Amino acid sequence: MNNTALNKVEETLAHQEQQINDLSDMVITQGRDIEALKKQIRKLQDKISSSAEDNNNEKPLSATEYAARNKPPHY
Repeated sequence: MNNTALNKVEETLAHQEQQINDLSDMVITQGRDIEALKKQIRKLQDKISSSAEDNNNEKPLSATEYAARNKPPHY
């Protein structure tokens, strides 16, 4: 191999190594983001579950109580 071809191969290899490092950093960042999103999902699921349990423990509203709570703003 002549010197020019060898330099081209070395340059290509250097670019590929940099690209691999960049992609590796992205994977690490995305992994952290995924873990943070999983935590948020768990918190929201717990919140929804506790809210649903609270709603199930309350007695149902009568028609009058429901109407009083949900009357239109112009009344």
